Amino acid sequence: MKSKVYFIAVDGSDNTGSIVNKLKALLEESNVLDFIREKDDIVLKLHFGEEGNTGYVRPEYVRVITEAILNKQSFCFLADTNTLYRGRRTNSSDHLKLAYEHGFIHDKVKAEVVIPDDTLKSEVKEVDIDQKFIKKAFIAGIFLGASGIVDVAHFKGHIMTGFGGAIKNIGMGCAARQGKLAQHSDVSPFVIRANCVGCAACEQVCPVKAIIIKDKVSVVDNLKCIGCASCIAACRYNAIEINWEAGGKYIQEKMVEYASAVLDKKKQKLACINFAIKITKECDCLAKDDPRISPDVGIFASIDPVSIDKACLDKIISACEKDVFRQAHPQRDGMRQLEYAQGLGLGNMDYELIEVKLK
Repeated sequence: MKSKVYFIAVDGSDNTGSIVNKLKALLEESNVLDFIREKDDIVLKLHFGEEGNTGYVRPEYVRVITEAILNKQSFCFLADTNTLYRGRRTNSSDHLKLAYEHGFIHDKVKAEVVIPDDTLKSEVKEVDIDQKFIKKAFIAGIFLGASGIVDVAHFKGHIMTGFGGAIKNIGMGCAARQGKLAQHSDVSPFVIRANCVGCAACEQVCPVKAIIIKDKVSVVDNLKCIGCASCIAACRYNAIEINWEAGGKYIQEKMVEYASAVLDKKKQKLACINFAIKITKECDCLAKDDPRISPDVGIFASIDPVSIDKACLDKIISACEKDVFRQAHPQRDGMRQLEYAQGLGLGNMDYELIEVKLK
């Protein structure tokens, strides 16, 4: 049976007010929030963007969703987890301040922001899943303890997974730092010496000091490396790459297994909302304002994380008349995550797309 994915078109002519109205219409017609009951405690899983990045879902749009939840006489809060790499999101205090700077304050979004401190054991829950790669998942407890999850994702490219949408926002985004490390553990980069100019950009961003400059060339200590890929993103000379056949290709499967750990008890308590707007080559984790690689497509809503990601992918490929994510990251096949997620029972790649129009 096909899963239902609701869609409303957005293009470059739409301003913030227009997109707000379209999101309201999408939520009303899709009924994806119907699972929420009075006094439920709902967490909105968001990405608040790295400093210097503007691709994240804007607070004005998040407010539409929180108000819809509050109108059901329920509680809600916004949350994300800390990162492996250096930046403003490596610890809860700075991460929270950055979220506020990006406009995620109560007056604007009608909800509090919570960034769990995964250095505290009380903030992390161990989940036995006994999957192919991950046996025990380490998840930020607030996502497991909430009555339900509304997954709000910016659909865009990703250096490690080809693209990132609902599944990545849950699988990587709800994992504690230990869980993120487990997902990246087989990914270790190597230096293409002929391309390296010794600029030290990779050395500067490495969070565990696994890179040094030796004889004017970067050298990676694989014993220290945590596979976060910050160095790849920082290199402007295509001098750092990953041997995907040596383990990097499995990161998507691990990510999906982590998503299964989060969603196991939330399958009837989940809504996914994907914003395929300002579609960029890289993730919102990068501290820069990436240019678009696709025209704006629209906003999608579903209770099926697999279907909504597949619908976004299909719509973007159709709009561009090519797979812009595979073109941007030729070694990364994003279909792997969808196929694996379907195999684990997280959703269905076969979907019915229902277009919503403003009345």
